[in-house]
Amino acid sequence: HVQLVESGGGSVQTGGSLTLSCAASGYTFGCACVAWFRQAPGKGREAVAQIDGDGREFYPGSAEGRFAISKDNAKNTLYLRMNSLKPEDTSMYYCAADHHPFCSDYASDYGYWGQGTQVTVS
Repeated sequence: HVQLVESGGGSVQTGGSLTLSCAASGYTFGCACVAWFRQAPGKGREAVAQIDGDGREFYPGSAEGRFAISKDNAKNTLYLRMNSLKPEDTSMYYCAADHHPFCSDYASDYGYWGQGTQVTVS
């Protein structure tokens, strides 16, 4: 019974920072890819950052070095540090996980999802 719960979202001013967290239960980080996605109204779900079982990081979206993904395997917690936030970063942010050894940019490849946490930048 896998459960992912995001936290840390909120409203910030342009240029501000937030750190999102995703706490997992019933799932052990360390062997497969875990990821952050975001979805704004009228937009598809966009891959923001991924980290695989070896700690290799991927940033397929438009983070442009402003975001950093990390994880604490002992705590089964995933993080997304977001700096220099822009209004276009406004989205619902989701963490996602699966059992694949390689990371995917497609939301349909992830079987486990959190409820999302809203980030609003203005």
